[in-house]
Amino acid sequence: MELLIMINACKIASASRVTAVIPCFPYARQDKKDKSRAPISAKLVANMLSVAGADHIITMDLHASQIQGFFDIPVDNLYAEPAVLQWIRENITEWKNCIIVSPDAGGAKRVTSIADRLNVEFALIHKERKKANEVDRMVLVGDVKDRVAILVDDMADTCGTICHAADKLLSAGATKVYAILTHGIFSGPAISRINSAAFEAVVVTNTIPQEDKMRHCSKIQR
Repeated sequence: MELLIMINACKIASASRVTAVIPCFPYARQDKKDKSRAPISAKLVANMLSVAGADHIITMDLHASQIQGFFDIPVDNLYAEPAVLQWIRENITEWKNCIIVSPDAGGAKRVTSIADRLNVEFALIHKERKKANEVDRMVLVGDVKDRVAILVDDMADTCGTICHAADKLLSAGATKVYAILTHGIFSGPAISRINSAAFEAVVVTNTIPQEDKMRHCSKIQR
């Protein structure tokens, strides 16, 4: 609401052009109807931004890239991939013996792109959900034995998925597990889950302020 009011204030003050920079796009996960009568909130947010008067949107790692099509104005979807590649090369000494893992099938494209750039292999974890925010069971596709596993995802909310995935990778023979996320939402039990999980580090970008979370969890790095 604050953003919409500021956009509108600029417009009625005769601004010729308003660009909204939204690092973490709100309601990005509600981009389609997963069941009858469910809302498509990402489309509603897009409509509200357009009606308020935004001429251009800059955002980061959209949960689903088709959200760009919800707008009739230009949308620049920036990628965290270059920063992820740099962090892996600079901070993981044995990165040439790593495997990039996607904690769900939806992130396969992101993971294959990073794996190709590093010239390493990738793996997938197929998950089944009984209800939102809760994972029922997981199946690992790929060989992680005696390798450093790097989980890459666009966002982590309650961290149930990545913590389950880390346990799955260690039981499959991975030597170390890192998690690299663009948006660290970390709601509810996320911090306690990360603290008790077997991660070497959970790396996030600064699309969401993390200072408070980093004080409560030494594994979170930025």
